[in-house]
Amino acid sequence: MPAEELSSIHCHLDELLTDRDMTLTELSRRVGVSLVNLSVLKNDRAKAIRFSTLTAICEVLDCEVGDLLSLAHGT
Repeated sequence: MPAEELSSIHCHLDELLTDRDMTLTELSRRVGVSLVNLSVLKNDRAKAIRFSTLTAICEVLDCEVGDLLSLAHGT
């Protein structure tokens, strides 16, 4: 994989959903983002995220950006 395709950002969406007893489908409905796009984010395959999407996810999950995304060390 080319270096420009590697990301050192890890998404903690799975953990946050589990902690809140929420499904990805429910999050999709509440945020207004497709299930496919949220799945891409959840599986660390997203290349970008809009600030409006990030804000909406954090508002629905009642979390901070740093709770959702972190730098993956050792990659």
